[in-house]
Amino acid sequence: MKLFLLSCLALVCYAENTKHTPPKVQVYSRNPGEFGQKNVLICHVSGFHPPDITIQLMKGEEELKDSNQTDLAFKEDWHFHLTKSVFFTPQHEEAYICKVTHGNKTMQQTSCCFIYLHLLEIFGFLEFLPVQPTTLVSQSRMNPE
Repeated sequence: MKLFLLSCLALVCYAENTKHTPPKVQVYSRNPGEFGQKNVLICHVSGFHPPDITIQLMKGEEELKDSNQTDLAFKEDWHFHLTKSVFFTPQHEEAYICKVTHGNKTMQQTSCCFIYLHLLEIFGFLEFLPVQPTTLVSQSRMNPE
């Protein structure tokens, strides 16, 4: 009987571990990226299971204060999604990062739009763009180990 119960417990633990799905991370701003203009940095994390996740919005190595986070929500297939945002004013040579910890794995996704605009400005191409620069969406998925 003890062996049967131990086998059932092991089976439940194994089944729980097989449901692990890494998150898809998207980092973007609410409005087109312009240096010196107030904006909202948004990190949307979706498609993950289990729901043990932490999102930090960073400016370099420093966490941005006064951020807002939605309530954890899930879809019919029990995969979760969550969004965190903060007001910020992008400046030259600053990196804005969404740091996501899911279980024991951590990943960082950079908001590429401001780095891209800065490179265009450095090389003198910003003035040749036919339209106002728009925010580029950065996407990533954690790699399961």
